[in-house]
Amino acid sequence: MKAILLLALIFLPAWTAEALAPNEIESGFQSMYNLQFDQAHQDFSAWERLHPDDPLGPVSQAAGYLFAEFARLGILESQLFTNDKAFASRAKLSPDPNVRAQFYAALDRGNQLADATLKQHPEDSNALFAKVLALGLQSDYVALIDKQDFAALRYMKQGRILAQQLLKQKPDAYDALLAVGVENYMTGIKPAPVRWMLSLGGIDPNKEQGIRELQQTADHGNLLKPFAKLLLAVAALRDKNNAQGCGLLHELAVAYPSNPLYRNNASECR
Repeated sequence: MKAILLLALIFLPAWTAEALAPNEIESGFQSMYNLQFDQAHQDFSAWERLHPDDPLGPVSQAAGYLFAEFARLGILESQLFTNDKAFASRAKLSPDPNVRAQFYAALDRGNQLADATLKQHPEDSNALFAKVLALGLQSDYVALIDKQDFAALRYMKQGRILAQQLLKQKPDAYDALLAVGVENYMTGIKPAPVRWMLSLGGIDPNKEQGIRELQQTADHGNLLKPFAKLLLAVAALRDKNNAQGCGLLHELAVAYPSNPLYRNNASECR
């Protein structure tokens, strides 16, 4: 599973994404999880028109491009992520160059807006969250499409550092906690020599802590709640806890009936 869901991550002006997420962003992410990408982009664009200086708008657009590409390429198949050998030997992908350009252009716009805000207000929670999301999305693209795992780890580490900064001022920023949980879990399942090398680089692998953090996002998060549940389902299936893993997949399949990833994997649990 090496890079399995380095995805980390997702999101808001001076309030928290968990408490007062904008309706357009919430609706867009719900559509995105249901693979209704045109509707998701319409919602994100509506938010951008109303709030042109908010970095969350373009970063959310980037999330929509990334998930659509994942769906087209069949990347987020949990069976693949529960088998390390299958993941390591995954075939070279053919990403859409236009989608790639749109993805990185959206990230650039979001980062520019976030940096401008942070220059004036270094603790702005919305800008910090947008940066966390942008780094998580870039990590996902590099790991799961470009197959550059070490580069992805660097982006993941940067996202975790910013997430921890945000969590110090807003301990209930459960969506941001996903970035911390993903790094702890992902690095914690690597072989012992790799964990030791990662620790030398300032990464403290802890699989159990990572699962606890993912569970908090699944229980209390908002925009990233469904994704945290998918990660927990994959983690449970890896540990041969089929009851928990299948239960989470069934839950997601009911919530997002247009998403075959949840539906197909849930049906195989019967």
